[in-house]
Amino acid sequence: MSDFTPRYLADYREANFSIATVELTFALDEYKTRVTNRMKLSRVADDNQPLVLDGEHLTLVSVLIDDQALNAEQYQVSDSSLTIAIDRKEFTLEIITEINPVENTALEGLFKSGDAYCTQCEAEGFRRISYYLDRPDVMAIFTTKIIADKVQFPYLLSNGNKIAEGDLADGQHFVQWHDPFPKPCYLFALVAGDFDVLSDHYRTGSGRDVALEIFVDKGNIHKAHHAMASLKHSMVWDEKTFGLEYDLDIYMIVAVDFFNMGAMENKGLNVFNSKFVLADEKCATDVDYFNVEAVIAHEYFHNWTGNRVTCRDWFQLSLKEGLTVFRDQQFSADMHSAAVTRIQNVRVLRSMQFAEDAGPMAHPIRPEKVIEMNNFYTLTVYEKGAEVIRMIHTILGAEKFRKGIDLYFARFDGMAVTCDDFINAMTDASATDLSQFKRWYQQAGTPQLRVSEHFDAVSCEYQLTLEQNNGNNPALHIPVGIELISGLGQSNQSQLLQLTEQKQTWTFQDYHQKPVLALLTGFSAPVRTQFLQSDQELQLLMTCATDEFCRWDAGQKLLTTYIVQAMQQPTLNLPDNLYQAFKDLLTADMSAAFKAEQLTLPSFSELADNIEEVDPIALLNAIDSVKQCIAKALAPLFLQQYQQNMATVYANDGNAIGKRALKNVCLSYLATLSEYQKLLTEQYQHANNMTDTLATLNFSAGQHHAAFSSMMTDFESKWSDTPLVMDKWFAIQASVNAESIYDNLSQLISHPLFSLKNPNRARALIGAFIMNNPRYFHCASGRGYQFLIEQLRLLNDINPQVASRLITPLIQFKAFDKPRQKLIKTKLEQLMQQVNLSKDLKEKLDAALEY
Repeated sequence: MSDFTPRYLADYREANFSIATVELTFALDEYKTRVTNRMKLSRVADDNQPLVLDGEHLTLVSVLIDDQALNAEQYQVSDSSLTIAIDRKEFTLEIITEINPVENTALEGLFKSGDAYCTQCEAEGFRRISYYLDRPDVMAIFTTKIIADKVQFPYLLSNGNKIAEGDLADGQHFVQWHDPFPKPCYLFALVAGDFDVLSDHYRTGSGRDVALEIFVDKGNIHKAHHAMASLKHSMVWDEKTFGLEYDLDIYMIVAVDFFNMGAMENKGLNVFNSKFVLADEKCATDVDYFNVEAVIAHEYFHNWTGNRVTCRDWFQLSLKEGLTVFRDQQFSADMHSAAVTRIQNVRVLRSMQFAEDAGPMAHPIRPEKVIEMNNFYTLTVYEKGAEVIRMIHTILGAEKFRKGIDLYFARFDGMAVTCDDFINAMTDASATDLSQFKRWYQQAGTPQLRVSEHFDAVSCEYQLTLEQNNGNNPALHIPVGIELISGLGQSNQSQLLQLTEQKQTWTFQDYHQKPVLALLTGFSAPVRTQFLQSDQELQLLMTCATDEFCRWDAGQKLLTTYIVQAMQQPTLNLPDNLYQAFKDLLTADMSAAFKAEQLTLPSFSELADNIEEVDPIALLNAIDSVKQCIAKALAPLFLQQYQQNMATVYANDGNAIGKRALKNVCLSYLATLSEYQKLLTEQYQHANNMTDTLATLNFSAGQHHAAFSSMMTDFESKWSDTPLVMDKWFAIQASVNAESIYDNLSQLISHPLFSLKNPNRARALIGAFIMNNPRYFHCASGRGYQFLIEQLRLLNDINPQVASRLITPLIQFKAFDKPRQKLIKTKLEQLMQQVNLSKDLKEKLDAALEY
């Protein structure tokens, strides 16, 4: 039975024992893998408390202390622990367990992914492999021996450097690995299988040669070259930007199809969801290419920010994740358009993390209470955590931030530490007081920033007043980047304001007319703003702001204004100034990638988060109405841009990617008009890349295009043997904008290529429906909610982690209108009656129903 007892940050205590070395031996078997775990332990505390080791879903075979077998009366075993009374200061403990990888559908611990064995131990999966002190502050030197059939499993991989290998009797063989760096057990990894291997090497700045190997399913090696290039770019960037060099003799990446996460940074052996490794011109979109590069970088950067220095306890998760997300965002900005990359970061934050902050699972980036740790792998910990690191970078500047990073590693290399340790290193290295800034780690919710202005034409003074609202919490330290724009052709004044009080006023002199304020340049802080600006001011910002984020943001605010108005007035006539703003954008001399972002309407999720108790159908109708009005008014210009950005030869450079993005944004407008829908068929027939193909199918799914069914049949026939592409097929099917969607979903659940046991496939179908098809997910009958509840009931028993992530839009039900709140709450109460409800779901259901 699950333990629903909360754990609290305030209750943290050091472990009573430390572990110096761990020697693991795995005799792999599908149903009865035998694990021998030999550890050298020392008592840390002076008391005589027993040794309590974590363990779940294990069959205990034997326990030996200093090579002497214990009988059953000398230890106690429960569903979650092994307790041994021991009075020795130092001793060797050997535990033999048996586990069943095939039946491990939760994909935690050791499991089968297709024909390969694989592990996932973060956060608390190692306890499904062996009894252990499964906590991140217990760090040990691991040596791992793997034994398996040589024909079936020619590659036996684990952490560190290979130190031995050989053949055994009965067709078996072994490989032994040694990791010289102390690590917590969550960083342990094992993979066994038969793969194709892409090999390369990298020479570090100090002249060390590192072997690089990427393991993929047979026949996929041609799809691993982008991942390899991304890895090498990451290694160069980390040395150049932070002076951080890789430390082992080999770096390995393994791509598997069954994986709960995107990837895992296990020391020297990163296990990846195959969607973040495999990419080629035929099957991957531009977004796929970007994501592969970003995730490869993220996991590589963890080698220092997460592995060499790890978190003391799981409440400190953002110590490694927020910092590493910031690092991978900076890397992506350097590899691509910095402005577009930043805008895309902000879109995710505003559309999803802000909603999390406003919902029942709101928590600080350093939570203080947890029941199921997997539930705190959240956008708040990752994305908001990265924004908090970015604010430190903004406040200190690049040079002092780098000094802080250097000091952090000098102090804590090889240790498990806290968020406070990181802030203190930044403080000491920069001689900057960040004590008030630490409140960002303690407060939940998104701060509100109220803006007021006053201009005195006589004194030529412009006054800006900022007021922060954090509920009942004390004032935060908020860096607020601003730009003051006098008008066309005049120079702009940029400044970073440090808002440290509840309310502050700044005075700017020598302005002969009221300047226009560009607020939060570069999105300098993760806050909501209360600031009304006229259409004319927003249009000036779109044209004249130096900061590209502010130019984009002004356009989003202008569009949001009219979408909200359209909800109240369905026959609203859009003003000429909005059309003029779009004309200016379409004809402007700017990068195609940035222009595509400027032309993209705010998403349903972004808008819903800003409207109290929103009627989702009314909002969707308003978005459609505004988009179609713009399309009708400017169709010739959209068509011109569409045609100008077509390419007969495929390329994957930044210029080509930007042109494809712009072309497909223009097509999204044209597709709303029946007279232009023939372009969809033409693009599908002539597309020479997956980006254009998927854009066509997605627009067709949303616009009742007559050829949609035949195109999808053709697509399926071409790609039915390629799992990652079929994930895209399922996702598009789930996004069809038609009443028939419910019958389609039932058929798709029974499709021979669909399985709830495959997290990618479950997310592709169920996740796409709930996130990309809001009209039918939120239909008034409640059929969309019922479909999700039915799948969550099944996933609760198969894979609770996946279920917990998919329930998110339901637990945020108070964002919607009263009828839907009532509908959703009824469904959640029904789910609460599920027998053997997992901790993952129960924690979220309790929070939602009490909210």
